[in-house]
Amino acid sequence: MGKPRFLVIRGGAIGDFVMTLPVLEALRRRWPECHISVLGYPHIAALALAGRLADEVKSLDRASAALLFVPEQPLPAETALFVQSFDVIINYLYDPDESVRTSLEQAGARQVLGITPRMGAEPAARHFMKPLAELAVYPDGEPYPRLSLASEAVARGRDRLAVWGGRTVVFHPGSGSEKKNWPLAGFMRVAEGVKGLGFTPVFSFGEADDDVRRTFDRLNPGFGVLSPLSLDGLAETFGACCGYVGNDSGVTHVAAAVGIPVTVLFGPSDPVLWASRAPRVRVVRAALPTTESLAALPVETVLETVGSMLRDVQAEQADR
Repeated sequence: MGKPRFLVIRGGAIGDFVMTLPVLEALRRRWPECHISVLGYPHIAALALAGRLADEVKSLDRASAALLFVPEQPLPAETALFVQSFDVIINYLYDPDESVRTSLEQAGARQVLGITPRMGAEPAARHFMKPLAELAVYPDGEPYPRLSLASEAVARGRDRLAVWGGRTVVFHPGSGSEKKNWPLAGFMRVAEGVKGLGFTPVFSFGEADDDVRRTFDRLNPGFGVLSPLSLDGLAETFGACCGYVGNDSGVTHVAAAVGIPVTVLFGPSDPVLWASRAPRVRVVRAALPTTESLAALPVETVLETVGSMLRDVQAEQADR
């Protein structure tokens, strides 16, 4: 290929999308001047634009996108021309009867690759890389998501954190699933310990964390709270902080992808599948894969890992 055009179709939640970023990175590395479009949810896929891993994002919520699942009905002419403009389309939609593949091929797609988004027994990022083998593109080592933000983006994040000084650690005690949440009281006790290490804890809450946020406000612990931000705005802010502590969640995947030190707590979900392999990520796993076991995870265990993470940060800062 000279300057190929790729379309990556990716639905799913935040973490699902972030775990697909190595695919975009591998395409960009193999063909630096290629054009990459993402058909997905714009508020999530904006991360690929922020990391300069995609050139444009189209909405999967459009009516024409829904027609991909109805091969009996031809795609509109404009959508068919869009499909035909790509050399390779990589589909990560759940497509057990190959309706999407059939629709794309009937519309004139040149090459359609894909794999089910449902996980097997291997790490997510490695699973999603598999279709690229047909293009002779293979992972260099264990793949993990990376977002390389522009310096001006990190500067915007630094401006948001300036009110709390230059040594902030973000705590995100939600996840969108109560089953995956370590108790808020534990996060607050660890945050107090972080203050004792000379860092400033700042809390973050997502749209799905209303219950956690209400409890936080009722307890009125006096910690700073980030204002609501878009995902790419969160990425910018994470890129300017010293570290991050959170549950297994899409937001945690974003923090790991920007390359900062991260401590992530796992309970019911499997870190073998879903933990980022980024070198600065530390995993604290409950004794059993249950919500009850996660709730019983000792504060001292988490604080020990977070403390080790931040002592490494202090050593890095001293060497600069």
